[in-house]
Amino acid sequence: MPQSDQSASPGVSGMTEPASISLHYHERTKYSPESIAANARSLDWNTQPAPFKDYPIGKILDLKPYLRAEVASANRPTSHFQWWQRLSQLLYLSYGATAVLRYAGGGVMYLRASPSAGGLYPAEVYLLSRGLWLDGQEVLGPGLYNYQVPTHSLVHFWEDSIWPQLQAGCCFHPALETTQLALATTAVFHRSAWRYEDRAYRRVFLDTGHLLGSIELACAINGFRPHLLGGFIDAALNQLLYLDADQESTITVIPLADLSDSQQYLSSGPTALASEVQVDYPVIPDGQLLSYLHRQTEIRACPIPAATAVASAELEQPDKYNFPFCLKVPTQSAAIDWGSGLGALATTVANRRSVRGAGYTGQPLTLEELRAILDFAYQPQNYQPQGLDPAPDYFELSLIETFVAVNNVEGLEEGCYYYAPQAQELRQIRFKNFRSEIHYLCLQQELGREAGAVIFQTADLRQAVSRYGERAYRYLHMDAGHLGQRLNLAAVRLSLGACGVGGFFDDQVNAVLGIPEDEAVLYITTLGRLAQQS
Repeated sequence: MPQSDQSASPGVSGMTEPASISLHYHERTKYSPESIAANARSLDWNTQPAPFKDYPIGKILDLKPYLRAEVASANRPTSHFQWWQRLSQLLYLSYGATAVLRYAGGGVMYLRASPSAGGLYPAEVYLLSRGLWLDGQEVLGPGLYNYQVPTHSLVHFWEDSIWPQLQAGCCFHPALETTQLALATTAVFHRSAWRYEDRAYRRVFLDTGHLLGSIELACAINGFRPHLLGGFIDAALNQLLYLDADQESTITVIPLADLSDSQQYLSSGPTALASEVQVDYPVIPDGQLLSYLHRQTEIRACPIPAATAVASAELEQPDKYNFPFCLKVPTQSAAIDWGSGLGALATTVANRRSVRGAGYTGQPLTLEELRAILDFAYQPQNYQPQGLDPAPDYFELSLIETFVAVNNVEGLEEGCYYYAPQAQELRQIRFKNFRSEIHYLCLQQELGREAGAVIFQTADLRQAVSRYGERAYRYLHMDAGHLGQRLNLAAVRLSLGACGVGGFFDDQVNAVLGIPEDEAVLYITTLGRLAQQS
């Protein structure tokens, strides 16, 4: 791939303007037919990194008994047992092993509540405790815990007060003032880079976005309210968690308010903070681009909140595109029923599987199904009566745009549409069946050809970097993955299939579908009727 040490380079729109390292990275990691052919290689499966961390020292807290309906013993009060049930379920529905695949030769793969590109699972989940007491007794000691997926347990690897350091590292965010617990998600980049090389940075943050979507919904099911923090001093958090920053890095911090405790609340505060913009950068060899970009997205000191917080009015901007004389299709829908106590949602999370191979029949979706899927992903206020958060946290959702390619939806003309979430309508921009083209654009995956509808999340990278610096690249992909998780779960609840696609011919997607060229494609989600239930 070409490299550049220029401070100005052609951007997404083809105009020569001052570049940033994020824009340079995005251009360098685009797929094209030529780059795919030139970089074809065989994977050595014997060198695949382990998808779990091992802590040889630490106290193990087994969470499995709390997934079962057991009666609290005399020396374990009911209130304590119920609290552990909620925490156990929260972690299980966020990142737990919901199925196990066993291979000839003894290999085992744990499928989790949140999907991951290539099944590589770069994320780690930590629980940070201030020290939790109920009825005058300690329930959870202070310190650091790592969630062990294969055994559904916590390992308490650091037993000491950590809250002051956490608050300082998070720039004294008000969400940490009254809460007793927080989650932290990290990324072990080599787990994904082993397969996807430098482009893995995109996939790591899409995977994290899916995980954040699971955490949001798992919290609602279990009586917690999460607050996503993407702005913090990276070195401080990495040091707090005892991470080797060359191998693993903190990605998000998520204070958890226990909704059963009236003393806990989440004050308003910025979810996303800005980093610097890196315009001058050296020639970066292939294989080092991912790590170089990540270092430039770091926040090294607490910024002034007033300079980086986004006014609430900006979060309610009108829909970006309004094409003249286009077909406009309303998308208002009745809310999907998630069952009593959100029980159907918990079951859906546990049963969700990404569709693979020839997983779709090619048969049509209905317009009602597409409307319901878009409604759940983009209109969360409609789900407050069922107990879900009407305004879940994203980092900057106003920067994300959505386009829908309709291959086969009953009651809807084929073509490419812009989805306008404020107006709640689809606005047609191209009249055509793109089935064969999407198959090609998605690197000839059958899912692209047989899907009834394909959803594209995009963003103007220059606008995003101008607002949040290089860190915007993280926020955009996490928000796209978060939306992708909601799209996935809505489809599964409707007995349909869904699968995220992170590998595609970037520039050709815009040209073929008519998506404005300033909109960089971040993520693709295919929706289709299942060929078989699994």
